Amino acid sequence: MIYFLARSVFASVLLASWFALMAATVAQAQSADPFENGWTLDAENSELRFMSVKKGSLAETNTFATLSGLITDEGQVQVRVLLDSVDTNVDLRNVRMRFLFFETFLHPEATITAQLDPTLLTDLHSTRRKMVDLNYTLSLHGVSLEKTAEVAVTLMSNDRVTVSATTPIAITLSEYGLETGHGKLQEAANVVIVPLGIVSFDFVFDRSSPGTPPVLADVMTPVAPGSAALETKGNMGREECVGRFEILSKTGNIYFASGSAVLANKSKPLLDNLYDIVNRCPDLAIEIGGHTDSDGKSGSNKRLSERRANSVSAYLVAKGIPADRMINVGYGEDQPLVANDSHANKAKNRRIEFSVLN
Repeated sequence: MIYFLARSVFASVLLASWFALMAATVAQAQSADPFENGWTLDAENSELRFMSVKKGSLAETNTFATLSGLITDEGQVQVRVLLDSVDTNVDLRNVRMRFLFFETFLHPEATITAQLDPTLLTDLHSTRRKMVDLNYTLSLHGVSLEKTAEVAVTLMSNDRVTVSATTPIAITLSEYGLETGHGKLQEAANVVIVPLGIVSFDFVFDRSSPGTPPVLADVMTPVAPGSAALETKGNMGREECVGRFEILSKTGNIYFASGSAVLANKSKPLLDNLYDIVNRCPDLAIEIGGHTDSDGKSGSNKRLSERRANSVSAYLVAKGIPADRMINVGYGEDQPLVANDSHANKAKNRRIEFSVLN
């Protein structure tokens, strides 16, 4: 009896010691440096949302499908957003956002960078959740601005943490040079859109394995234009193609010097995206139409507009589009979009338009 009692007491002591050891081990792990080994964004479970308001009170929430990011072992934060991956749940609305608003052929990504202060998070293992005023830099549309937002840092486990906005963040479009894109978007959609974006986010990070800290350069790998877009891969259908050519006609990002038909270098980013779309609509013939304002003589404007259409066609042919798929037409000043009564209106009338012929 004494033997069995002794064995029972010994087993109880051994079990208690094991639990104590495990508890001590967990406590030690959870009290580690909050940035130990660094953290990598779990893109599948992270979300960046922006809300727009149109028609006075109709609010729409949109997201981005492709995110990447990290927190280094020194607390440097970087999140990269591929703007081509904008998701409004409507194909052609995505295309309008890409080409007219964000101008992703010029500015394919947005980045959020920050420096987390480790002294503010050393007790995260015990508090599990902390509110932090975070100074960050948002780089968007070629503009970088420093901002401050309150974020909640929540330790889900020793190896998983979330960083979330506690309140929506207002983005004024004029700060980032997005007024022109906003105007184009309104005209294309034929609605009034409030010139303000409301942003919120929930970023989930996983701790990296020992000896494999994340590197900032890893999240900045260049990507091909449009590769992140939520759209049909490979060849597209007629409706998809027609809608895209209509939208590309409204960008206004094909440039020529005054009186010249020589393409300016800054036209090439859009034309390269145009090539991708024409190439993925192989069964369709395309009209490339040149238009001018009313300055100068009508006959000269007509010839100039045709030469400009020819230049665009030649660019696409050089990239591999068969010449017999394109018809070039010069309309001169005969089809203005608006009255030629101001510099801004004349700029709108000087344009290249694309349409499907068959």
